[in-house]
Amino acid sequence: MAEKISKEEVEYLAKLARVGLTDAEITKYRKDLADILGYVEKLNEVNTDNVEPMAQGIKAKNVTREDRIEILEGTPAELLSEAPSKEDGFIKVKSIFE
Repeated sequence: MAEKISKEEVEYLAKLARVGLTDAEITKYRKDLADILGYVEKLNEVNTDNVEPMAQGIKAKNVTREDRIEILEGTPAELLSEAPSKEDGFIKVKSIFE
């Protein structure tokens, strides 16, 4: 099966991945990649005419809330007074950088 992918193709892939390979590794990867391509060929033989495309193996859905706009009424000073922590007229939040 190693004849499906050439030594030059493996070297090219290694170059793209910026990986140095020995001759023994190139031989091993030629076989491994040929095996993978053979498996893909088998998968291509499967009849998928009545199979709906999917992105994942389970039917999970994102659970999200509907966006809604809340208009806050009051002066900036009144709104700032509701903040748990403030400094120099701004809402103070915990630092994320040290």
